[in-house]
Amino acid sequence: MHIVIMAGGSGTRFWPVSRELRPKQFLNIIGDKPMVVATYERIRSLVADERILLVVGEQHRKETERLFADRAVRVLAEPKGRNTAPCIGLAAKYIDRLGEKGPIIILPADHHIGDSEVFRKALLQATRIAADGGIVTLGIVPTRPETGYGYIRRYSQPEADGTYRVLKFVEKPNLETARDYLLNGDYYWNAGIFVATPQALLEEFEERMPQFARGLEQLQPSFDRPEFETKLATLYDSTEGISFDYAIMEKATRPVYVVPCDCGWSDVGSWFSLYEVRIFDQQDGLGNVTEGSTLQIDCRESFLVSRGKRVLTALGLTNILVVDTDDAILVADLKRSQEVKKIVDSLKESGSIDLL
Repeated sequence: MHIVIMAGGSGTRFWPVSRELRPKQFLNIIGDKPMVVATYERIRSLVADERILLVVGEQHRKETERLFADRAVRVLAEPKGRNTAPCIGLAAKYIDRLGEKGPIIILPADHHIGDSEVFRKALLQATRIAADGGIVTLGIVPTRPETGYGYIRRYSQPEADGTYRVLKFVEKPNLETARDYLLNGDYYWNAGIFVATPQALLEEFEERMPQFARGLEQLQPSFDRPEFETKLATLYDSTEGISFDYAIMEKATRPVYVVPCDCGWSDVGSWFSLYEVRIFDQQDGLGNVTEGSTLQIDCRESFLVSRGKRVLTALGLTNILVVDTDDAILVADLKRSQEVKKIVDSLKESGSIDLL
């Protein structure tokens, strides 16, 4: 068994703390360790270090190697972001070259897990199913009518081992539909966690992304050789950016299963998601969560983050997000923090490269 940790995201929704050279997976967003390190520590008991592969962006290779300098993990760098399908295909080809016949666990580097033991048990259950050639995903048991996540719909009848066949993958719903999903009981949040053998994955890529699959086949002799980076860059230049869900999972020819998992998962995809994680044990009684040097008076349900050298003060705020860093301040409606990417896009258009 191998484990792939995908750590190539840009983390734009956590601006101004997250930047291009240090996206959220390399920051101490939750706890005192970078999220990629916390992800590694969560699963390190399952396999030896040399069976863990971190797939990162080329611009983050040195930081990754620094963080894992005392570990025997493998690091594979993508020349540019092309979403999760090329990332997973590349990892599957690399691990297939190593001779792995057993399942690969593939997971993002930037999620929060409240109960690591439950999470690991679900992963091991998924590997047992995937060993027979299917593709398995973890379905997070929903706790609220969430509109920010995609969903997995299962068949109602369970398999003998308590897992379910996947009926379909569902886009992010509106609030009324999300409420229906919660009441129905046949829907799970899609956490983007997959388990399959490298052979099963590569066969699906041959079927659904044949040009990319041929490129991987031509690339294989170059792994760990001087010409690898140049050839990989050429392949990525000709490859579309597409998610693994769209490219493979929604069209897979082999059986797809879901393992229900109630492990306190959050994608920590925005400042509001982080606020929801922290509010359980860090709020002040009025729903405020603070970090760093702050002073708030008569505020409610607000999130104040001071990571600069100033004291962040607030008076009479409700549902407001304030994030202060050395060179930028973000003030926003807390519940619209998913839209912070608009600010990053606007900064790019204006040429404010020093703030990205």
